[in-house]
Amino acid sequence: MKIIPILAFTILSTLSLKAQSNQLILEQINTEVSNHSEAYYLLQKATENIGHRATGTKNGVEAEEFAADILQSFGYDVSFQEFNFNGWNRNSLTLEINGKKIEAVALAHSPEIAKINSTLIDLGNGLEDDYKQLGKEVEGKIVFAALGLNEGTPKEVKNLHRSEKTALAIKYGAKGIILYNNAKGGVLLTGTASVTGDLIDIPAVNISYEDGMLIKQALKSNIIAGQIDMKNDVGPMKGRNIIARRLGQAIPEEKIVLGGHLDSWDLATGAIDNGVGSFSIIDVARTFQKLNIENNRTIEFVLFMGEEIGLLGSKHYVDEAIKDGSIKQIKAMSNMDMTTNPKAYFSSTNSSLSFLNEIAKDVKNYISDFKETASVNVGLHSDHQPFMLQGIPIIGLTESKFKKGALNCYHANCDSFEFVEEQGLKNNVVLETYLLYRLSNVKNFPSKRWTDNEIQKQLIDANLETPLRISGDWRWK
Repeated sequence: MKIIPILAFTILSTLSLKAQSNQLILEQINTEVSNHSEAYYLLQKATENIGHRATGTKNGVEAEEFAADILQSFGYDVSFQEFNFNGWNRNSLTLEINGKKIEAVALAHSPEIAKINSTLIDLGNGLEDDYKQLGKEVEGKIVFAALGLNEGTPKEVKNLHRSEKTALAIKYGAKGIILYNNAKGGVLLTGTASVTGDLIDIPAVNISYEDGMLIKQALKSNIIAGQIDMKNDVGPMKGRNIIARRLGQAIPEEKIVLGGHLDSWDLATGAIDNGVGSFSIIDVARTFQKLNIENNRTIEFVLFMGEEIGLLGSKHYVDEAIKDGSIKQIKAMSNMDMTTNPKAYFSSTNSSLSFLNEIAKDVKNYISDFKETASVNVGLHSDHQPFMLQGIPIIGLTESKFKKGALNCYHANCDSFEFVEEQGLKNNVVLETYLLYRLSNVKNFPSKRWTDNEIQKQLIDANLETPLRISGDWRWK
């Protein structure tokens, strides 16, 4: 008979008990969320009673207070983190092509007043290579380009954000820019066309895919004249991040941030972008309180405002954390933006993968199509970006599965509650609650912050230098 040394037996027993404890917590989380989740109900209430949640508007203020009141009702001490910004709201817009009115919406942050007449020039995908081919021909023209990538574009070509495409139009001397949607069905899309959150120098508008295709075809053989006449309301405005903190029980000086943006655009109710993420965060916070889940590290639940107009809330949060030194306390940031019924965990760092694969196997017992293999992803344009640019590991959920038609309504006039699936929100809450439980209690944290040199290298490797240079966020020579 082989005798197991006492020390080895003790270690194996401890590991076994810990695994049993994790499984017990996960079972409790799943049962609680399955039976008592409030994410779906609260999001429905918000869309019906508040409507859109645009930052700086009356609706935005109502949304901030609505979320804060809910978190307080769960027993949290809630604080507002206020920031000021140059606000923008649409007023009126007329777009005419060869004298015919075309339905369009203004992109933020177009000028307060703009009235231009010029010929259109087809810039294809609106990428820098397209501009370089035409050079000075762009000057004084109205740029016409795809919001997405045109059919037939090589797979290795990386698209740019609408704000970066607008920045290129300005750089090359255009008088205005028209971006046509890639979603079919007459869908109109809005969003910021500013890389900084400040007013841009030229008017920027979006039109439907169908109108875009008609104009594109006509440009092949005809000179087309365009007229943009717009007015927008601009001026000083305020937004407020909502922060609920659950103090760590053993190492409170170390912190995990779970964040997502509460604000939306004003064309619809923003149920998908980002009601599904922000109201899931609220329910994760509720679940921690209801079950009194252990967290040795501090957890901050943060609902950011101003994401849609340039990541203003998250940038302000990070700037304040740098000023007071608390940025050093943040071990990881998890972001929920358009998260619903996700299928995998991901991280910005390779070192987290084995840890995430371990917990993915646990949750697969409850969500059968969840992937056991986590992935590495380094991207931009959501509230994780300011954290990542400080080297903070980003760990969260990915590969969301949406109800058919939902993605066509991104930033659009059809982003409504009908696309929200209750089970998708419940899966959000189970997966994120268990992730936070494990991250807040793991002894040896699975990821380390990047050094400044590592940040630069990772961004270059992910082909993000160009968009960051365009936006002015590239700080390296």
